[in-house]
Amino acid sequence: MTHSASGRQGRVTRIAVDLLGGDDAPAVVADGALQACGADPDLHLLLVGPRAAADQVTAALDAAACARVAVLAVERGVSMSDPVAHGADPHTSIGASVLALASDRVDAVVSAGASGASVAAAVMGLGRMNGVRRPALAAVLPGVAGPLVLLDVGAGMQVNPIDLVQHAALGVAYARLAAGVERPRVGLLSVGSEPGKGDRLRRAADAALRVHTLPGGSYIGTVEGDDVVTGARADVIVTDGFTGNVLLKGVEAALAAAPGSFPPTSVPRAAALLGVARTIVVCHGAASAEDVASGLALAARLVRADVVARLAAAAGFGATQVEPVRPAEVSP
Repeated sequence: MTHSASGRQGRVTRIAVDLLGGDDAPAVVADGALQACGADPDLHLLLVGPRAAADQVTAALDAAACARVAVLAVERGVSMSDPVAHGADPHTSIGASVLALASDRVDAVVSAGASGASVAAAVMGLGRMNGVRRPALAAVLPGVAGPLVLLDVGAGMQVNPIDLVQHAALGVAYARLAAGVERPRVGLLSVGSEPGKGDRLRRAADAALRVHTLPGGSYIGTVEGDDVVTGARADVIVTDGFTGNVLLKGVEAALAAAPGSFPPTSVPRAAALLGVARTIVVCHGAASAEDVASGLALAARLVRADVVARLAAAAGFGATQVEPVRPAEVSP
């Protein structure tokens, strides 16, 4: 049984777009921004990046749409080879985008840049939710039995069992608030569904989840890779960021290669960063213009449904607060 996430459709939503994020930036990002602006008349964009790239967007809009677009000129991005902490530099496009969010100039940030840099910018510029040690990127997949939340898909490569328990709680809350799953079932990804399967991390996390209460959800044990595709056993599947990122790309490639195998869906090719104080959406580095537009639409829906504001309480972490972050704590 499912329900629809509450929202305020028609609410003006301001989103900062990292024009320098992504393999084919800024051209593809600019095209995605154009598509999103045309599809949502209540979307206002702050284009963060080179003035020339931003001007290409504004030049293609009519006067009414152009009035909904502002520009923050930044010439430097963060490359895949840069240290992730460079994402917090306010002179980079992602750092400047997050700074605009922290100062309430916008309601959300969307980037297709390096996920590590986006996470670093978010945790150092915004802070983490009270009780969350490591944020997680959550993607919604079109399971055969309905939407399935997979996390983490790239925010943290080195995690401990407590991180996975926290991610399970965040995943349950996100599945309820953003994917419309009434009482999510949580599975821990492993190499088998029998008790005791998996490496030391998985065995310890399984033991912890069996005694931990997940508000609004239930833990069903370990699950395997095929459960990510079908969604028959679990609505939320938890894993580390390395495994989740590899799995996500494989599943998405399989979905693209087998059109018609799943029910029609508008699931975005983007992930929400859960565990920070504001709305951050990360698209694939190889995102197309359609993917970027999809990420912008996801960010707008999350803002209008107040998902981040409601997430901490729904996950059992209490009132939304932020904790200070040291640079050493943002490594993948």
